[in-house]
Amino acid sequence: MYGLPVTQCIGKFKEFNDVIKQFSERILSLKDTITTEESTKMSLVVPLFQLLGYDVFNPNEFCPEYIADVGIKKGEKVDYAILENGQPNILVECKSCSEQLDKHSSQLFRYFGTSPAKFGILTNGIIYRFYTDLEESNKMDLVPFLEIDMANLKDSSINELKKFCKDNFDKDKIFSTAEELKYSSQIKNILTKQFESPTEDFVRFILADIYDGQKNQRIIEKFTPVVKRAFSSFVNEIVNSKISSALADDYDKDEESEPEIKEPASKIVTTEDEIESFYIIRGLLAGIVPVEDIVHRDTESYFGILYKDNNRKPICRLNLDARNKQLLIPDANKKFERIYIDSLNDLYKYKNRLIEVVKRYM
Repeated sequence: MYGLPVTQCIGKFKEFNDVIKQFSERILSLKDTITTEESTKMSLVVPLFQLLGYDVFNPNEFCPEYIADVGIKKGEKVDYAILENGQPNILVECKSCSEQLDKHSSQLFRYFGTSPAKFGILTNGIIYRFYTDLEESNKMDLVPFLEIDMANLKDSSINELKKFCKDNFDKDKIFSTAEELKYSSQIKNILTKQFESPTEDFVRFILADIYDGQKNQRIIEKFTPVVKRAFSSFVNEIVNSKISSALADDYDKDEESEPEIKEPASKIVTTEDEIESFYIIRGLLAGIVPVEDIVHRDTESYFGILYKDNNRKPICRLNLDARNKQLLIPDANKKFERIYIDSLNDLYKYKNRLIEVVKRYM
């Protein structure tokens, strides 16, 4: 597959998303066996650019060891340059997949300033950081405008990666949206951190409009868990509202398009509590996997929640009769631990456990 032009690959798999997701799975299967920079380039980096439609065997298009002399220092080379009419559009600097990227951006920074390239990519074959010169012309920004984790792909990341396909590449268009992308990404990172662990300053900011008393350390400590729960509940309500709206739209469309068929009475009755529990768990996992990958399946003996509608990938099971409400969470061996809960609100206590389960399937 990885020797085909991207157009043929898309023809085979129908959608670019499918191609990239399959390649992401390949990365996960290979990364622990790759130990050098050279094998990272050959096994992870070059195949990705091949999937993006570049002729990686044509040095006039995908040039290895591109000369990027820095000042009086001659013979400096960047790992790859993507060329158009003999001029570099993108510089690509690679490191081993076993290395962290934080300490290597200065090298790409030097190369960037010596070439007309508009974009620089720093990668270890798993993480791809995209840079440009938003703050000062021909001087690479210290902060990337986009970061893509190929081992934990999101649909939004795939959409951004698609812009770097050879057939789609428009450097002016990408540059014009890079600033918003850069700062929106940083804002999301800040909000994610506050969602997980609100800082003292954030709690003070929230209290400014709702609490008139003195905001001393004791008050901050008192309200920190309250703010965290409220933030979590707010996000979950938004997610659940959107899910409910989408399901309602789908139901309305089905009602309009399908004639009424009388079905025999089923012994399985899905209760409101079960649906509510499903929405809660979807909300808890929304930042980890796409919500559409979390589905429910009701049976006569339990209400099951599955990853990608796969019986072999249970996230949890629930028994929600009036007297004994139970949450059953599978361990690594698919053995279920039975947990008694008093109400559906108790599900929030097991967010981290449920995340652990889902991550085993990713």
